[in-house]
Amino acid sequence: MAMAEGGGESSAAASEMKLEFTPTWIVAAVCSIIVFISLVVERLLHRLGKVLKRKNQKPLFEALQKVKEELMLLGFISLLLTVFQGAIQGICIPKGWTLYMLPCKEEEPDDAHGAAAEAHFQSAFSAGLFGGRRLLSESGSGAAHCSIKGKVPLLSLEAIHQLHIFIFVLAITHVAFSVLTILLGGAKIHQWKQWEDSIQKQITGDGTAPKQVTRVHQFEFIRDRFRGIGAISVVISWLHSFVKQFFGSVTKSDYTTMRLGFIMTHCKGNPKFDFHKYMIRALEADFKKVVGISWYLWVFVVIFMLLNVNGWHTYFWMAFIPLILLLALGTKLEHVITQLAQEVAEKHSAIEGDLVVKPSDDHFWFHRPQIILYLIHFILFQNAFEIAFFFWIFTTYGFNSCIMDRVCFIVPRLVIGVTIQLLCSYSTLPLYAIVTQMGSHFKKAIFDEHVQEGLVGWAEKVKKRKGPRISNVLATSHAQNETTSKVELSKMVVQTTPAMEEGRSGSAGEIVSRPAT
Repeated sequence: MAMAEGGGESSAAASEMKLEFTPTWIVAAVCSIIVFISLVVERLLHRLGKVLKRKNQKPLFEALQKVKEELMLLGFISLLLTVFQGAIQGICIPKGWTLYMLPCKEEEPDDAHGAAAEAHFQSAFSAGLFGGRRLLSESGSGAAHCSIKGKVPLLSLEAIHQLHIFIFVLAITHVAFSVLTILLGGAKIHQWKQWEDSIQKQITGDGTAPKQVTRVHQFEFIRDRFRGIGAISVVISWLHSFVKQFFGSVTKSDYTTMRLGFIMTHCKGNPKFDFHKYMIRALEADFKKVVGISWYLWVFVVIFMLLNVNGWHTYFWMAFIPLILLLALGTKLEHVITQLAQEVAEKHSAIEGDLVVKPSDDHFWFHRPQIILYLIHFILFQNAFEIAFFFWIFTTYGFNSCIMDRVCFIVPRLVIGVTIQLLCSYSTLPLYAIVTQMGSHFKKAIFDEHVQEGLVGWAEKVKKRKGPRISNVLATSHAQNETTSKVELSKMVVQTTPAMEEGRSGSAGEIVSRPAT
C-alpha cells in the first residue's frame, strides 16, 4: 500500500512538470514577466539608437546595431539548443568514451556507488547559485533509452541548460568589456583635446613655421624617441618602446609631430584640420568591429573548451596569451613612433621649418595597420572569455569546484584579466587611435555628413559662378535643385574615393580645404 502511495506521489510530481498540468495563472504570470523584460530591453535599445542618430553618432549607432545582431545570434543558438535538446540527449554513447578528457577527475565507483556515478551523466553539479536542482524531465525517454542499451546520453539536459547560461554570459561580458574599454580609452584620448586646441590657436596664415634652420636633436620629439644608430641602439629602442607603453605612452611632442605629419601627407591645404576630431571619428568607426563576436572567435571558444582537461591547467596558461599579445602590440605601436623619429634623424642633421614625419604602412606588421585592430579584438574577447568562464563556474558550481582549479591558479588569472583591461584601455587603445593614422592611407571616416554638406554647398556655389544658364536651371524647381545636389555629391564622392583609398596627398588636401573656403 505504501509503495502504491509512493508511486502515486512520484507520478503526480512528474505530471506537475508538464504544461498541461500547470495552473494557467502560473503560465500567464511567467510569460508576462518574460515578455515585459524583453520589451523593456528592446525599447531601451531602440531609444538609445534614436539618441545616437539625433546626436549624429553614426559609428556608435552602427555598433549598437552590431550588438543587436549578436543578441539575435544568441537567441538563435538558444533556440537550436532548446529544439534539439531531445535529439542530443537521445544520442547514446558507450560509457567508456566519457572517461577521457574530463574537466574533473572522476573517482572510481564501487558497486555501492555505481548508481551515483551514473548520475554524473544525468545531472550537473549541485553546488552554486544556479545549482541544487534537477530537471525531472531528464529521467524521460532519452536517458531511459540509453540506459536500456547500457550506454549514457551524449549530453544531459542539465548540461545543455548550463551551456545556455555560459554562452549568454560570454556574449554579455564581451560586449560590456568592449564598451568599458572604449569609454576608458576615449576618456584618455579626450585629454589630448587641449593639445589640439592649443595648436589651433598658434596656427596663423598657411600654418607653416618660419623658415628657420634647426638642428634635428633640438626637437623634443627626436630627443625623446631617437636612440642612435647601430645594432645596440636597435635593441635599446625596442626596450624603450616596451617600457614607454606603461607611462606617458603619448606626449604632446608625439601628438604634435604625428598630427603635422598626417596633415602634410593627406590634407596639406588645410593646416587647421581638426586631427583630434578625425581620430575620434575613426575610432568610433572601428568600435563596431570590436564589439561583435566573429566566427573565428567562436572557433577559439570551442578549442578552449576542448582543451579544458583535468590536470592540464589550460585556462591558467591561456590567460598569458592575451597578456603577451597586448604587451607585444603596445611595444610595436610605440616603436612605430620611434621609427618615425629614426627616419628623420638618420636623413637630416638640420631641418628648415617644422619637423615633418612621413606616414607609411612599412612601419606596421606585414604593411597592414588593420592587423592591429584584429589583435585588439582577439585580446578583448579572450580576456572576456577568461572572466566570463570564472564567474560562470563560480555561480554555477561554486568556488570549490574542481573545474575552478586551485587558488594558486585562480588569483593570477584574475590579476592578469584586470591588468589586461586597464592596460588596453589607458595605453594600447589610445596608442592604436593615433599611431594607426601614420599609415599610407587615411580612413573614410573623414568623409562624414558635415564634410558632405560642405561639398554640396561648394558645388552649388561653383555652378552659380559658371553662368546664368546653370543658375536658371537650378532655380526652376526645388526638387530639381535637390536632385542636382545629390548627383553632384555622388559624382564627387566617386571621383575622390580612389584618391582616398590611395592616400594621395594632393587630392586629400584639395578635398578638405575647398569647403572651408
